[in-house]
Amino acid sequence: MPHGVGIVGAGPGVAALHLPTLARLHPLFEVVHIADAGSGRAGELAERVGARSSSGITELLDDDRVSIVALCSPPAEHAAQILASVAAGKTAILCEKPLATTLDDAEAVIDACRAAGTALLVGTNHLYDPAWMRAKHHLVAGRHVVRAIAVTLALPPNGRYHDVVTELATPAAAPSRGAPPLHLPEVAASVVRQLLAGLAVHDLPMLRDLAPDLESVVFARAVAPLGYVVGYRASGIPVRLATVMLPDGADALWRLDITTDTDRLEVAFPPAFVHVGSARVRVSTASGVVTTYPIAAEDGYVAEWRALADVLDGDAVIEYDELLDDARYALTLADAAAALIEGAER
Repeated sequence: MPHGVGIVGAGPGVAALHLPTLARLHPLFEVVHIADAGSGRAGELAERVGARSSSGITELLDDDRVSIVALCSPPAEHAAQILASVAAGKTAILCEKPLATTLDDAEAVIDACRAAGTALLVGTNHLYDPAWMRAKHHLVAGRHVVRAIAVTLALPPNGRYHDVVTELATPAAAPSRGAPPLHLPEVAASVVRQLLAGLAVHDLPMLRDLAPDLESVVFARAVAPLGYVVGYRASGIPVRLATVMLPDGADALWRLDITTDTDRLEVAFPPAFVHVGSARVRVSTASGVVTTYPIAAEDGYVAEWRALADVLDGDAVIEYDELLDDARYALTLADAAAALIEGAER
């Protein structure tokens, strides 16, 4: 019998990603309830899959058919909704990134899930992408020494991130829409913090695998109209993160570059909100030999739900400590980058 899934959120990520993914994984999972925050979109999406719909989270948590809660809500709501799901006795939670927006909240939700035995998975789909598994195997099997890491993103405007940074970073006297005033140090710092905690977090669990010990943030600044460039050192390895969202620009680019002692590894992830298979992995050696691995049919969205199914079936363990360490890594980096920006501008 399928696990009943209740989805909190009815935005583009639910419509374009989670509903098609769960349909592909039937009969492992079945969407039985979708809740929105009052927009009315839940009803439209629920009708497509024959599910119930509601506004808010209360009715969904009271629905006995829901054993798994998928949290696709704004990041600031994740911690409270995880705690509510645990209190409601739900079996499992798949929380979209980030797990929480503060360290205290991250620790609280992990403690609650651990105490209740609630399965918890954070939807860091890049971490579960088969291409990343292939890249890790290349590094480990070849005993390569990582010398430098870079993550480069060029993205079209995304309403969710725009709303987050303008709501949290724009002074009350300024308009709520439009580009945030990055010339103000407190605004620039808040923008970078929010984007690192909510966007860079897609890739930071992978970077923690390669460079686990944060040492220092070397440089950090906000990039107009919306983005950041951050450099830090971890485990002796220099890491550069660069992101910009442009209204008019080239196709989306999302790439992880790893330079080792003998070669360069490139992992190019597909754009968000599409199902076109895994990322592409390409290895270039110092002698000019280039190896491009085939793209796997399944992407990280499918793989993360399969990972949750493995936990529920008893074939995998719940890695509470890993989830908490991922959150600490991201939030510590975000806080340090924000502090550097504010300190440099004063």
